[in-house]
Amino acid sequence: MNDIHAILKKHWGFDNFRPLQEDIIRAVLDKKDTLALLPTGGGKSLCFQVPALAMDGICLVISPLIALMKDQVENLKRKGIPALAIYSGMHYTEARKTLQNACFGNYKFLYLSPERLETELFLEFLPAIKPCLVAVDEAHCISQWGYDFRPPYLRIANLREHLPGIPVIALTASATHDVQNDICEKLHFHQTHARFQQSFARPNLSYSIFSPPAKQTKLLEILQNVPGSSIVYCKSRRRTQSLAELLLQQGISAGYYHAGLSSEQRSSRQEAWIGNKIRVMVSTNAFGMGIDKPDVRFVMHYDIPKSLEGYYQETGRAGRDGGEGQCITYYSYKD
Repeated sequence: MNDIHAILKKHWGFDNFRPLQEDIIRAVLDKKDTLALLPTGGGKSLCFQVPALAMDGICLVISPLIALMKDQVENLKRKGIPALAIYSGMHYTEARKTLQNACFGNYKFLYLSPERLETELFLEFLPAIKPCLVAVDEAHCISQWGYDFRPPYLRIANLREHLPGIPVIALTASATHDVQNDICEKLHFHQTHARFQQSFARPNLSYSIFSPPAKQTKLLEILQNVPGSSIVYCKSRRRTQSLAELLLQQGISAGYYHAGLSSEQRSSRQEAWIGNKIRVMVSTNAFGMGIDKPDVRFVMHYDIPKSLEGYYQETGRAGRDGGEGQCITYYSYKD
């Protein structure tokens, strides 16, 4: 079944694509290297998932986060689409079995981190996997001008030597002009590549900035008046814990999250928040990339964020279901 509208209807239940999605999908099906810039919550995943389902072969999806991979694989399985993932911490035997399934099973997607592309095990199986498409998610990670530079992303282009003629689609929610050019250069895009950029306006979100005399009092006041799932971003790990404890003392269900926690702790807290067992996640910017929770009503920056791109990405986690989202930032004179 290669009709993209039939694929969309069968697996996602939609009659029509969002703006630019169909153009991006048709560029990929025309075997063009493609850069897609869509706002957070703008449906980036469909732009590689639909064309991959319309092609023969498996799609390699390069993704930076284990939680994101697991989330997308589970979402695809719920739609009846067979998908696999290889991530750090997997036993060698399990990773080998997964790659064997990718070669000989009826799977359409294989998710893996950029680090995994360089392993002897993966390169051993690559000729038999026969990918039809390579999708690079969170592609800003490839750029030294991006806000989340990750060196292994630079070596993704080495994969192209093994896969001549296979198109690459790079996807991100925010990239300046320099970052866009850097992505295309580092991924060795052909001169005839396609670029698509949707407006980053999110009309369902409101943005406010305050310099309150007492941050904690203002935060409690807002949370008591704005119902629903929330994220509060802080600069320091220590503050995430102290703020979460304060909220708990005030009867507000909260947890904290930062890169210093174990992977098990991070995973369990993230799942509790996604499942609405925790209402407020107080976190550093280590939390949230790739998290597709539709009903976040409130995102606060308790401290001023590091960059405008980071601010856009983080506030963009609100209102992905199209409902209202409030984005509030605190600042002080020294900021």
